[in-house]
Amino acid sequence: MKIILLNKKVLLSIMILCLIFSSLFFYIHQPSSFAITLTTNCMVEESLKEKIAMLTKQEEKIAYLTFDDGPTIKATGKILDILNEEQVKATFFVVGKHVKEHPELVRRAYDEGHYLANHGYSHDNHKLYESSEHFISEVKNTDIEIGKAIGVENYCSHVFRFPNGYMSANYKTKKKEAAKLLSDMNYTYIDWNCLNNDSVKKYSSAQLLKNLKKSAKNKGTLVILMHDTSDVNDTPSILRDSIQYLKEQGYEFKNFYHLE
Repeated sequence: MKIILLNKKVLLSIMILCLIFSSLFFYIHQPSSFAITLTTNCMVEESLKEKIAMLTKQEEKIAYLTFDDGPTIKATGKILDILNEEQVKATFFVVGKHVKEHPELVRRAYDEGHYLANHGYSHDNHKLYESSEHFISEVKNTDIEIGKAIGVENYCSHVFRFPNGYMSANYKTKKKEAAKLLSDMNYTYIDWNCLNNDSVKKYSSAQLLKNLKKSAKNKGTLVILMHDTSDVNDTPSILRDSIQYLKEQGYEFKNFYHLE
């Protein structure tokens, strides 16, 4: 048996190279810099919360594609395929119970550079607002499932979307109470200012695109609501045309990793 002895300089060089390669791996995996680390141990600065709150008021032509209610076998994979082909990064507001059912789709979205945000565990308003304890549990358990799926311990998305949106009149008082809880938990929340109504009723692909164009008209920064469920409409069928239209209008696509 040969014993190889390394002097201190060689050993130090090897250690430095290992650190460089591990750092490069982490950098390449992360889609881009984000103002916070996505764990429960890190705080969201108030300036970032304010930026998210004012996102839809900006004049800069940036489009944030967001998909609610998934992941699902019917739609999420198809949407990821199109986003990859169009080189667009999106944000997925995932439902905890569906993350548990389809962790492989969540892992794929994460690996491909999409932001994983929190949409509650059950998407059941009665359960969500039953008590403060239930609300906190729904949020935390969703991030726990995301963390399991992507292999990140203590994952915290820091960004929440209320089922049906905070702007909806339903459960308005409960939502105000929940917003305070989110702030205490180091989360912020966001709605949208553009949508194609893919969850409202059955539309043709042409009508879905028309809805999007009408909703985006004369607006700067867009936070676009779509769904990766295909429960009402086949969202993937119109996604590519929607992306192409927005690109033609001069929009640059970003996701929440780009908030700094």
